[in-house]
Amino acid sequence: MTAATLSSKAIKRIVKELQHLQTSPPEDIQIIVDDENLTEVQAWIRGPDGTPYEGGYFKVNLLMDEGFPDTPPKGYFLTKIFHPNVSEKGEICVNTLKKDWKSELGIEHVLLTIKCLLIVPNPESALNEEAGKLLLEHYEDYAKRAKLYTSIQATSGKSEYMSLTQAQSSSVLKPLSNTSPVSPIISSKKRPQEQQENIKQEQAQSKKPKIKKNDKKKALRRF
Repeated sequence: MTAATLSSKAIKRIVKELQHLQTSPPEDIQIIVDDENLTEVQAWIRGPDGTPYEGGYFKVNLLMDEGFPDTPPKGYFLTKIFHPNVSEKGEICVNTLKKDWKSELGIEHVLLTIKCLLIVPNPESALNEEAGKLLLEHYEDYAKRAKLYTSIQATSGKSEYMSLTQAQSSSVLKPLSNTSPVSPIISSKKRPQEQQENIKQEQAQSKKPKIKKNDKKKALRRF
């Protein structure tokens, strides 16, 4: 599928959303933009602290078809993960991408929903039945298994995630290269009276006769 299958309205919306996500990404999320294919959006999600996915970096893929935004994108994990709501093929099962989808919801909302799944999985709509059963009956075993997957499958993405984070920071916080201290000319325009008084004082000081060292000694002897 190529961007040509999308409507002009959908293309404008996706471009706008991606620009926003690049400049103001949600916490723990970095977008990967491919200008040549707007129907496919990839992003990195950092595993939330305090979860079995902490320390991992997960790449996800969102696919928009010709019905977007009236129809939801399809979500996939490209990084292997042990999670009740993610199949072995990476398919994501979440209501936001199905019955609860609304056309006003956007890419950022979907990415945040996927991040929330890493914090609070939903075993009732499990695509991975083993993970869902362990979550309900033996949480410690589930967490141990999820941590093992994370340590093996989800650590290599850290470098790309950090590169995207640094690039985003440098683009937002650009240094002001043409800044310089306020010039005396500008200051004198802002405060002419003060400047004139300073000039008069300097001129008065320059007109005072200079006292030589010997003259100072003679003056002191008089007292």
